[in-house]
Amino acid sequence: MFSPEWWHWLVLGLLLTMAELALVSFFVVWFGIAAAVVGLILLAAPSLALPAQLLLWAGLSTALVLIWFRYLRPRTMTTVGTSAATVAGEIGILVADLTPDRRGRVRFQKPILGADVWEAYADATISSGERVRVVAVEGSYMKVEKAR
Repeated sequence: MFSPEWWHWLVLGLLLTMAELALVSFFVVWFGIAAAVVGLILLAAPSLALPAQLLLWAGLSTALVLIWFRYLRPRTMTTVGTSAATVAGEIGILVADLTPDRRGRVRFQKPILGADVWEAYADATISSGERVRVVAVEGSYMKVEKAR
């Protein structure tokens, strides 16, 4: 029967943490951290059986996710302002192409008025990946322009 070694868990932790870069959900990273911790524990106690390793990983993952959602996330998810007027001038990255005829999406580093991704429109064509500046918030859409 296969019994993973400590470095297997570290590689799994690294892969899961790197997968977070593609998913941008800030959820998979906790599974990666838990896998790395299991790897370090296995380095100190190499006789830990596979079922115990899996239970430890599942327990650590669950605990880290619960801590994130219960305590850490509410502290990091602050809004930039409480009204649309305070949002003008904020800079985001366009994640979907934008033309005067077609809306795009813009992502912000921190949530703005409760969301980190907004549907956006502009008077000019702007390519995906460009930095944009918020001009106004109109309902559930943001008017943006290319950041200088």
